[in-house]
Amino acid sequence: MSEIEPFVLHRPEDELADLRRRLDAIRWPERETVDDWSQGVPLERLQELCRYWRDNYDWRRCEAILNGFGQYRTHLDGLQIHFIHVRSPEPGALPLIMTHGWPGSVIEFHKVVGPLTDPAAHGGDPADAFHLVLPSLPGYGFSERPARTGWTVERIARSWLTLMQRLGYDRFVAQGGDWGSAVTTALAHMHPPQLAGIHLNMPIVFPNSSEAEEWTEQEAAVAADMHRFGEEETGYSTEQRTRPQTLGYGLADSPVGQAAWIYEKYYAWSDCRGNPANVFTFDEMLDNIMLYWLPAAGASSGRLYWESMSSFRGAPTDVPCGCSIFPKEVMRPSRRWAERTYRNIVYWNELDRGGHFAAFEQPQLFVEELRACFRQFH
Repeated sequence: MSEIEPFVLHRPEDELADLRRRLDAIRWPERETVDDWSQGVPLERLQELCRYWRDNYDWRRCEAILNGFGQYRTHLDGLQIHFIHVRSPEPGALPLIMTHGWPGSVIEFHKVVGPLTDPAAHGGDPADAFHLVLPSLPGYGFSERPARTGWTVERIARSWLTLMQRLGYDRFVAQGGDWGSAVTTALAHMHPPQLAGIHLNMPIVFPNSSEAEEWTEQEAAVAADMHRFGEEETGYSTEQRTRPQTLGYGLADSPVGQAAWIYEKYYAWSDCRGNPANVFTFDEMLDNIMLYWLPAAGASSGRLYWESMSSFRGAPTDVPCGCSIFPKEVMRPSRRWAERTYRNIVYWNELDRGGHFAAFEQPQLFVEELRACFRQFH
């Protein structure tokens, strides 16, 4: 089955009524015993978010945004994959496939679609235009959930190549962060002739402790930060890597549980200065949370960790690569570390603001980075 079918998002009203009922019946735990986020999301913060969710949030607004872009589904390697496809009005636009990660979704990109596809309408140069393809990872959002094992990042990368070929793109570039970075790197490992270059906002690079004596002061600081992250911030990945099914029961049954699981990462991984509301509106955070809650994707999204967290390591690739390093990103390798894996770095920039959710947090900077990186491939 190779047909591409239009997809119009309209969740039944009874699903939204059920959500409101569950939000009316939340059984809260007691308040944390600290005055910070060190035990997780503070009770008062989550109660505020959930009050807004119950009383003010409008899912139909989010549906309208996604439907306005043009959504589609197609079968790739036996799985029905959801994607957004926006063709630029510029005939010479460069095809670009962008892949989200966890706990993200295609909604992360909604603020950059216009500037990337139609730069002239947003004060940019028409020569920087892209045709955009934004797929939802298998088991995420409105892509089908795998019923069997084997959907690794490598298999996803192969499917993305098929998708671009099916759309008629015989030359394209690819971009990703988080799991999207892993998928994009796996695509580069394949080195298909259609792939002209890649861009990453989280290069998959780890420090080599045996070379610690050679580290610069900045590299030592990054290594220390990554060690701290490993000690204090990886409980989520350990659970998803080892027991995604057990975790999934709570996430599928409890909207507040699903919200907390993601809301914590907006605090920990964004450049939010201690409060996610400094970077994201409640609507933005809840739009993304809804793309996990409505399809009950808590378990299926977590299984990507089970499939690939331990097995995927970035082998060296010579595909032209650009990297944008945001200061609050989880992994911020130095260029010389990155060059061991990405041996043909053609663009490198270290920015002064932004975090893990680059396109969501700093859409203007994100757009400028992609234009600067991929300008040489137009």
